Amino acid sequence: MFSKLLTVFRIPELRNKILLTIVLLAVYRLGFHITLPFIDHAKVAEVMNNAKTGSKEGIGGLLQVVSVFAATELQSGSVFGLGIMPYITASIVFQLLATVYPPLEAIQKEGESGRRRINEYTRYATVVVCAFQSFALLWSMRGAGAQGGSILAEYTGVHWIVFGTLVMTAGTVFLMWIGEQIDAYGIGNGISLLIMAGILARMPAIVTKWVEGIRTKGVGIGTEFGIERLLVMMVVFVAVIAVVVFITQGQRRIPIQSAKHVRGRRVSGGNRQWLPLRVNQSGVMPIIFASSLLMIPFFLFGQLGRVFGESGLGQWLDWTGSLFAPGQGFVYSCGYILLIYFFCYFWTAITFNPKDMAENLKDSGSFIPGYRPGSRTAAHLEQVMLRITYVGAAFLAVIAVIPTIISNTITDDFVTASFFGGTGLLIIVSVALDLVQKIDSHLVMRNYPGLLDSEN
Repeated sequence: MFSKLLTVFRIPELRNKILLTIVLLAVYRLGFHITLPFIDHAKVAEVMNNAKTGSKEGIGGLLQVVSVFAATELQSGSVFGLGIMPYITASIVFQLLATVYPPLEAIQKEGESGRRRINEYTRYATVVVCAFQSFALLWSMRGAGAQGGSILAEYTGVHWIVFGTLVMTAGTVFLMWIGEQIDAYGIGNGISLLIMAGILARMPAIVTKWVEGIRTKGVGIGTEFGIERLLVMMVVFVAVIAVVVFITQGQRRIPIQSAKHVRGRRVSGGNRQWLPLRVNQSGVMPIIFASSLLMIPFFLFGQLGRVFGESGLGQWLDWTGSLFAPGQGFVYSCGYILLIYFFCYFWTAITFNPKDMAENLKDSGSFIPGYRPGSRTAAHLEQVMLRITYVGAAFLAVIAVIPTIISNTITDDFVTASFFGGTGLLIIVSVALDLVQKIDSHLVMRNYPGLLDSEN
């Protein structure tokens, strides 16, 4: 493996692509240390600490939970505080609109020119989404803080919030540009690499916390940082990664037979091929949608509870909101699983069209043995996809609730538990596999063995 890595850096073009990607990712991480000047970071730290210890701080819970699911650092108050998620949100919206809005669907079918036009619309929508999100975030910080203070210190005027909105919007647009530069001149998918870098950036803080806890409290059995907890977490982490790789690469291969063509004395066609259908067809989207929807009742009931105060209605609203607290309770886990199943089938339905696939097979002179071309083939493909989607949804549900189980049994730190499942781990594994495949394609193109090829 070490010799293969050296081979990667011996190829000038591939080496330059990798180095450029590393430099751009370093710029991305550097931006999180350039903070807005009017953010009171002492207040932010106090609010975040209250959220971790169970205090009813709405903005603290918002910053903590959204930062975990969105791979951003909202609590840093930096120019890149929103990360690349506004662009992801705009991309998802246009992908959904392309399936239900005929004019946009027609643009999508125009090929490369249509893709460029949709990307241009996505950029404009990203600016709008980012401006709205950054303004809402800074406005929430204006009135949020411990002991009646404000996270924005004395800079609570509307003009300061507008200024911060412009800076954070420009930061996200710059990240969008970095992602496009990685796509054009680097290696891998730029936006995905930025998200993965944001997730992995939490790992040093988690390791530091555990090392410091072990140094001060020891690793005795039954303690907060006990040796048995460390072993269980290590085993679970390795097992979850193995299962994620297995399911992510898993396919249901449907046999396809091409028709024979006779031209004079020559007979062509008649080859047997495979149509691969991914087990996890919807990817990580169901977890993103489900977690986003479950945040709505959590924060809505929490804010209403604060409005009604200590009255009976206020206490009931607080209790109802606590049922939907991320990583807490049976109600949250059940709702999470149901929404994941729903969005798995929903996303598969809008991205996988068995009728178009059956027509493409028919036009190319191919067919599935035992099924007539046309409607029978489409019905068979739909039935197969329904079955494997059920398995893929079960996989996503298990991966999604693992952080909840760990945070309730092994450690009460939800950020630490999130590394054992959920959106973050799926993104890391998927992006890593995609990156290795793209490096392999460069190596194979130059007659070198791939990184994952076995030695002869």
